[in-house]
Formats: sequence, C-alpha cells, structure tokens
Amino acid sequence: MKNYFYLIILALFVNCNSFEEKSINQNTESENEILKQVQDDKSFPKLEPNRYNVAFLIMNGTYNTELTAPFDIFQHTQYRENIKAMNVFTVANTDDAITTFEGMRILPDYNYVSDSLPKIDIIVVPSAEHHLDTDLEDDAMINFVKRIDKEAQFITSHCDGAFVLAKAGVLDNSVSTTFPSDIDKMRDMFPYLDIRKEVLFVHDGKYITSAGGAKSFEAALYLCEYLYGKEIAQSLAGGLVIDWDVLNVSHLIIE
Repeated sequence: MKNYFYLIILALFVNCNSFEEKSINQNTESENEILKQVQDDKSFPKLEPNRYNVAFLIMNGTYNTELTAPFDIFQHTQYRENIKAMNVFTVANTDDAITTFEGMRILPDYNYVSDSLPKIDIIVVPSAEHHLDTDLEDDAMINFVKRIDKEAQFITSHCDGAFVLAKAGVLDNSVSTTFPSDIDKMRDMFPYLDIRKEVLFVHDGKYITSAGGAKSFEAALYLCEYLYGKEIAQSLAGGLVIDWDVLNVSHLIIE
C-alpha cells in the first residue's frame, strides 16, 4: 500500500512537470508568434522607384546638424523636376528610438541587424558622440558599413563620421578630412591614411568627407551639384536660404 502511494505521487510529479514544460513551450511559441507579428506589422517608408536610395546611419549620440543638414538637402530633391531624386531614410541597429546628442528622439526607419534593407545607393554617416571611441568597437556597425561600401555609389561622412569610415577600411586608398580639431587624432589613430587639413570637404572617387557642422550643408549641396548640375544645387540652396557657390568653399577634388 505504501509503495502504491509513492507511485501515485511520482505520477503526479511527472504529469505536473510535463504540463509545465508544455506550458513553457506554448508560451515560447506564443512569444515568437507575437514577435513575428510585430515585425510583419512594422511600417517602412515608401520608397519611390527610379530614385537614389539614401540611408542615414544613426545611433545614440548622433549630432543633429550632421544628420539634419544633408537630410534636408537630399529630401528636397523630390520637389525638383526632371531629375533622379532621392529617397531618404534612417538606419540603426535597433527598432527603438535613438536619442541624439542634443536630445532629439528619432525612430529609425530600418534596423540593419534584423530588417531586409533596400538597395542603398548613397550612405551618409553623420558624426556621433562616441565615434572616436566605443562606436568604433561596434563590429555589427562597422561590418554594415563595409557591406554597403560594396554596393553604394557614394559614401559620405560629416565631422567624426570619417572615423567610422576609416575603421571600416573604406578610406584606405582615398584622401579624406574630418572635424578640424580632430584631424590630428584621426592621423594618430589611422597613420596610414591621407587626411587633409584646411579644407571643408574632400571628394575622392565615391567618398565625400566633410568637416561637419554647418559645412555639412555645403558638402551635401556639392554632391547634388555633382549629380544634377549647378542650377539644381543653387535651387536647393535657395530653398534653405543658403548662398551657394562651390568656388567659395574650400574643398579638394581628387581626380
């Protein structure tokens, strides 16, 4: 009788464990279904066909000006006729909002870690607070830049965004520049690179690097003039009350 009692207790224990394991598995499956549903329901920007796809790489600590200046210039191309305009969107390593250095919260359009990305024709790397230190240890971000470099027509950076490009190795055979007071730091960190002072932007092949700040507008306008001509560039500048003449901007073009 005693042994019979122990068998009943053991059976109940096994059944309880089986029920608990089944319940855990069901919960895990439910969580996976919810995650898949969230990803399926994620809203992406509408990208018009026959345009340049321009991705802005953002993260916590991104500086407003180096992001918004080229974003404004490129976004306004859609209001010009008879040109191949630009689709502009942001990419980050998260689905959560990032917070810029100045406190602006931005919800990224794409997560380059988990989302299927459109073909990127132009990538813009604005400066961020930790582009001289911890951001350069972000292997996923650096590898993303390396991957996009293989397909993009233009790679651009503003201010210390050049450090990201340098870390990714895409500037190894190109002349570049960065934020004026960080040029010596960049030379120390990447002594094999050709980094120029006293210029506000450098165009070498498909790479355009700029000093950043308000000069981010001018580097972006230069790319528009390169793609669309002087008249369109001046039109874009006029819409933002910028007196644009590339000859009045200290720059370097490597032929």
